[in-house]
Amino acid sequence: MLDLLRHVVETVLLALGALLPIVDPLGGAPMTADLGPEERAPLAKAVALDSFLLLIASTLFGAYVLDFFGLSVPAVQVAGGILVCAIGWSVLDNPVGPAMLARAIPSEAGIDGLRQRAFYPLTMPLTVGPGAISVAITLGANPERGVRPLFVTAFAHVLGIVLVAASVYLCYRYADRILRRLGPTGTSVLMRLSAFILLCIGVQILWNGVDALFGITKPHP
Repeated sequence: MLDLLRHVVETVLLALGALLPIVDPLGGAPMTADLGPEERAPLAKAVALDSFLLLIASTLFGAYVLDFFGLSVPAVQVAGGILVCAIGWSVLDNPVGPAMLARAIPSEAGIDGLRQRAFYPLTMPLTVGPGAISVAITLGANPERGVRPLFVTAFAHVLGIVLVAASVYLCYRYADRILRRLGPTGTSVLMRLSAFILLCIGVQILWNGVDALFGITKPHP
């Protein structure tokens, strides 16, 4: 029983340690700061739910889906890295400010418009991008042998991803309070820094994909 509990804890911590830095919910908090509480609450809930579904689907079924379509993880990294780079650069180069990153939704956009923006671009690719998806696929790429170990590992992955999604909800839901504590200068720095980090992540994801496809980096003897 203790070994089983230790395996669950280790798997949960592995999922958290691998996914949380890439998802970076605190860095995404400014993307909902310009919305009112009546808009931010459902948006945060939708982004958290979409993030959970994307991550859990990638972990449990991602490897099988890629095999079915004859795709590789490096190909996903190259395509996703280009997309993330384009978004990060457009935000960093935008003189209006990084609030445009969220493509601010006016109140008259309605629930449908809010829900659409919750998935794109807030969830995919800004919160759960190709980096997070490829990591999630990697987590589930080597399933345990046996029904019980497989079930326990899947449960631990689900629990870890629930915690990641909960952090996304809290940071997005209470973005105004977080940014209020930072102040205008701190908020501006955080927004610009988040955009730059997003660009760097895109470049790294793109390079990882290209390197895996063409074997540019030679292994050390």
